[in-house]
Amino acid sequence: MSTAKLTRSALIAALYAAVTLLALLFLGGLAWGPVQFRVSEALCVLGLFCPEAIPGLTIGCVLANLLNSIINGILVSGWMDVVFGSLATLLGSIWMWKLRRHRAVALLGPVLANALIVSAYLPLILAGLGYYTIPFTNIDLSGSYALMYLFGAVATGIGEAVVLYALGLPLAAAIGRLHLFSEDTTQRPSISQK
Repeated sequence: MSTAKLTRSALIAALYAAVTLLALLFLGGLAWGPVQFRVSEALCVLGLFCPEAIPGLTIGCVLANLLNSIINGILVSGWMDVVFGSLATLLGSIWMWKLRRHRAVALLGPVLANALIVSAYLPLILAGLGYYTIPFTNIDLSGSYALMYLFGAVATGIGEAVVLYALGLPLAAAIGRLHLFSEDTTQRPSISQK
């Protein structure tokens, strides 16, 4: 990997981690928890433009989840989010890069990866913290991992889809118009040519 690509990957990691932690600060439980709108997931669209986004997003997710576990004092259960949440980001990013020519389908990668993987361990973390009730309802799911998984898959999938399609698609369109990831700068007109 060239120095420029390594730098790009590191910048993506730092940006993802910073935006995730800012979301935690301002959105609290909406950035983590049973209903998630992790706005930093909109950055997954960077996988449409460069393969360096794959390690960048994954490392950024590792850092954000690790720091969240430390900040919230959930190191014992937080390791699941560090490992498996980052795995979901890795798989979603790979899908995004592989299917980049079909944007709407490419954005499904992170949605499916998070809905299926995060939902598998999230009930364990939430149960460990004493959360058994579906947010905004009085529906208690204690003792039913299958129902907690199903709720988590639907809630996480919807949250991820909203972030990727409502924030990510416009972000991808803006990045495309600005040619921020164009490798061949000879194709772009200089200021004097405009």
